[in-house]
Amino acid sequence: MRKIIILGLVFFTLFNYKTQAQEEPNRAITTATPFLLIAADARAAGLADQGVATSADAFSQQWNPAKYAFIGKQQGVGINYTPYLSNLVDDIFLGSVNYYNRFGQDGRSAVAASFRYFSLGDIEFRQGPNDEPNVQKPNELTLDVSYALQLSPTFSMGIAGRYLRSDLRLQGLGADASAAGSFGVDVAAFYRSEEIAYNSFNGRWRAGLNISNIGPKIKYDDAGQENFIPTTFRLGAGFDFLLDEYNRITPSLEFAKLLVPSPQDFDGDGDIDAEDNAEYQSISSFGAIFSSWGDADGGFSEELQEFTWSLGAEYVYKDVFSFRGGYFNEAEEKGARKFVSLGLGFKYTIVNLDVSYLFNASSVQSPLEGTLRFGLSFNFGEDFYDR
Repeated sequence: MRKIIILGLVFFTLFNYKTQAQEEPNRAITTATPFLLIAADARAAGLADQGVATSADAFSQQWNPAKYAFIGKQQGVGINYTPYLSNLVDDIFLGSVNYYNRFGQDGRSAVAASFRYFSLGDIEFRQGPNDEPNVQKPNELTLDVSYALQLSPTFSMGIAGRYLRSDLRLQGLGADASAAGSFGVDVAAFYRSEEIAYNSFNGRWRAGLNISNIGPKIKYDDAGQENFIPTTFRLGAGFDFLLDEYNRITPSLEFAKLLVPSPQDFDGDGDIDAEDNAEYQSISSFGAIFSSWGDADGGFSEELQEFTWSLGAEYVYKDVFSFRGGYFNEAEEKGARKFVSLGLGFKYTIVNLDVSYLFNASSVQSPLEGTLRFGLSFNFGEDFYDR
């Protein structure tokens, strides 16, 4: 029973991520497969969930696959582990495995593949106290492939395809739902300027854009409703302060917005009811990409609340030691996620080790509060210039 309660808590925290005063209406946007919004690598987590415009690494698949065309090594493999609700249980986690290969003339092309797996632990059902348990293992996963091409010395684009599978069945409760599946597509771009000489240092601009998880809704059973997958717009920029050959500091800023319809009172009766929900369900996933920029009942001010933003900075010494920090903010009415993150990185020959830690700064408890995330990557093969 305790595991069922905890599982319910997981669903609540994943699907809602929201809180507000009692007098405020519920305006948070919810989607299926929300684990796709969790940072699946420790480096990005240490930068407050930033990755669309940071330098390329083995884990770029989730944030901006176009970055692989600028990565510094020919090939690489990355593994990451993120405990979830670690203060309550020890078998709920998010894991990822990534691989990339840069090839072609001057390494202008790159392909990558990744696998993400979100386990909600083992849940035992028994008819009687002495019966053999019926063990259920709800889980969600994605399998991605991507291609990136360097179109100029400073600009690249990438595209990714993603298979989604969500198996949240609990047959011990008599549920007749089956595992649900869908697919998503990412379209991404990345810009990294040439090195610019200033009076006392050199510098380089970075910028990135990614529209991820463009795809159809997901449905768990014939009688249930279809749910939007978390199609997300990300835009970010940063600047490398190349202080000398040993020291580099990169501050960065990133914005993100779900391209999913806002909760709406279509009939104007002051309440979002079943009829409003039926009309909400009639919106197509492709149409929502465009309509979600201006569909909030609260107008432009509410649309602005649907953007999350994060500030981060990374200091690198001798391309060996990295220190990271960041702050993530989401409007109170749209989820109230707010946290401060810290991260460390260490590189030895072909091995990179990353660790991050999250401090919750919201009135809503974060399921990742007090969680250490670990990432390990191996980069090998031909060298390409990158800092």
